[in-house]
Amino acid sequence: MRTVFVTGTAGFVGFHLAKHLLDEGFKVVGFDGLTDYYDVNLKKARHTILEGNPNFHAHIGMLEDHELLSKVVADANPDVIVHLAAQAGVRYSLENPRAYIDTNLTGTFNLMEAARESGVDHLLMASTSSVYGGNTQMPFEENQKTELPLTLYAATKKANEGMAHSYSHLWHIPTTMFRFFSVYGTYGRPDLALFKFVRAALADEAIDVYNHGEMARDFTYVDDLVHSIRLLIDAVPPMPDAGAKAIPCDSLSPVAPFRTMNIGNGTSVPLMEFISEIEDALGQPIKKNMMEIQKGDVPGSWANTDLLKELTGYRPATTTKEGIRHFVKWYREYYQV
Repeated sequence: MRTVFVTGTAGFVGFHLAKHLLDEGFKVVGFDGLTDYYDVNLKKARHTILEGNPNFHAHIGMLEDHELLSKVVADANPDVIVHLAAQAGVRYSLENPRAYIDTNLTGTFNLMEAARESGVDHLLMASTSSVYGGNTQMPFEENQKTELPLTLYAATKKANEGMAHSYSHLWHIPTTMFRFFSVYGTYGRPDLALFKFVRAALADEAIDVYNHGEMARDFTYVDDLVHSIRLLIDAVPPMPDAGAKAIPCDSLSPVAPFRTMNIGNGTSVPLMEFISEIEDALGQPIKKNMMEIQKGDVPGSWANTDLLKELTGYRPATTTKEGIRHFVKWYREYYQV
């Protein structure tokens, strides 16, 4: 039985990934800080579900606690590490920037040190589509330059990619960085658009629609995302001199067993269309406050997923109509509304 160490297992994506791995027969060792960035009860509910599986073991602690993290990883002796824990949220980085430095930089460095010490077969770490920043050529491809971050959150994730590449080169750690595109789904984060829109609509409150609705996003359903991560666990980046078969769209580093990877739905959905689909799923109209674009926001995102398909044979395809209906059903049941 292979052991996967997952950070952020009480978080949105970490919970879904851990459940997916457990259902497939992996042993999962989780690590989460249970911070109060949003409702801790939701985080605890996720962990409670995971703890129903005897192959799940959770540890509560902060990534910034190097000694604790190193000990937990050493004791787990994992085959694979998937690092998902982070201070998330583009907009919150304007309000509390220090949290992003502490968690995303210091915490990630501690995790990389633990990976180096444990000698894992594969280290996989979450980045974000926000690293594409001011780029306007879409769909975004992994080999595009990403030197124009528009928020501190994006900058910390771009820094994580550079940090991970250096460790991969220095210590020969096979490393995959995946860039998420607007993930949504059941047990989602309350600060994400779908969650906020559904909550407001059911409370008969107006939602804030930025840039007067002139925005588009590559919305990625969480089940598609975690299935992609599961497949990528087995797509271990080779050493530069290993004679691996060349892939035309590959982002594999020429000097390290390291690659970056888009995980998106491969479509760009207009925001107003997304809102209309929420209205259809709820069976009611939503009041809207049309707003100017927020500082640090980008008008669009769209993932090229050719590399994911080449490496795994899989391409996410859940439509927003289907994914939104799944979420609304979960929301009504979970909050009994």
